Amino acid sequence: MMKNVRLTAAAENLAVLAPNKGSTASEPQFSRFQAPDSGNFSAPVGREESEEETIHSADVIVKLKLFPSSECRLTSRVLRQLGMLYTTLVSFWSGDDWIPGGLSEPLFNAKGTSGAPSVMKAQILAGGRALTISRPDEAFENASNMLGYSLVTKQTPPDGLPVNKLYIYKSVDIAQEFYVAITFDRARYKPVLLMSDDGGVNIESNVNQLQRFWFNLSTGITPEIAAYIEAQFGFSDDDMGMVTHILRQLVKLFREKDATLLELNPFVRTTEGSLICIDAKFNFDDSAKFRQPELVSLVEHSAEEKDEYEASQLGLSYIRLDGNIGVIVNGAGLAMATNDLVTLYGGNCANFLDIGGGATKETLSKAFSILQGDSRTKALFINIYGGEY
Repeated sequence: MMKNVRLTAAAENLAVLAPNKGSTASEPQFSRFQAPDSGNFSAPVGREESEEETIHSADVIVKLKLFPSSECRLTSRVLRQLGMLYTTLVSFWSGDDWIPGGLSEPLFNAKGTSGAPSVMKAQILAGGRALTISRPDEAFENASNMLGYSLVTKQTPPDGLPVNKLYIYKSVDIAQEFYVAITFDRARYKPVLLMSDDGGVNIESNVNQLQRFWFNLSTGITPEIAAYIEAQFGFSDDDMGMVTHILRQLVKLFREKDATLLELNPFVRTTEGSLICIDAKFNFDDSAKFRQPELVSLVEHSAEEKDEYEASQLGLSYIRLDGNIGVIVNGAGLAMATNDLVTLYGGNCANFLDIGGGATKETLSKAFSILQGDSRTKALFINIYGGEY
């Protein structure tokens, strides 16, 4: 079995790379790279935009399960609408870039990805996935270590998430990092703009330094709020014009797209004086999907999420868990109590599956078919409450 390995010291935010499940003792060690099963990868996405519309990225993570190719297209369009500068994508990689025995170094270099300095990002729905490339020879080595393997960070499940796509971006010289976010303040029942002049990875340890600016969705960022931001953060008049425009466009996006979080981190001032978005995270309200057909059309589902998607199409609530006991229950409250009971007596549930209050033979049959397709399930526990009155 291949051992977990740690990347180079440059990967400060990157935790552990672990082999994908299914690896055997006969497979090569991590120093030699075995191409993963092509079935693990989605179809490659080419660079579909014109040269004038080259795919750019703030590397948006969208909670509507928008996967990297869709994210990148969404990001480039949204950030253009915001009138914002952003880091430029150098190269895109998917599972189809593998050849028997590993990644092709000539192909890798031919795509112009060996330059440095640059930033390499595994395209998974979690943070802590960026790796700085300071020397040209590091690019191919680290790409081989990432693509086709599972990445474990503080935000992933214990087994990590498979890295099937990889982006490489041009790095920028940063003079100062800012944190900018719009979300809801549930205590005050109104949206709030969060800002800090100590953005990037430091923001999690400096939450108390966040400045909060509450606003009304109908009026957005007023001149009074903009003036206070300028005074707090010392933006020049020229910079403040751009900052105000971006903030107002973010408010518009927040309102029109039913967002729950729009986060730019870091939003930086370069050594040349430009304001650039390096990274971003956009969350949208799942309950508002019926109003956002454009966002829903971008949804792509990983192999691990296909059961959840299938169940939702059938009107069932299904969540994949880590155990081996399949559970079918009617009613969310009863389902949670059942899962707790199984755990209390030493079991480990493979799923949360609520077929709803109106259980019928048809819904039960659908639930059975989903669980039968899960090779981890060794037993079924069915707890259906019903009767006549």
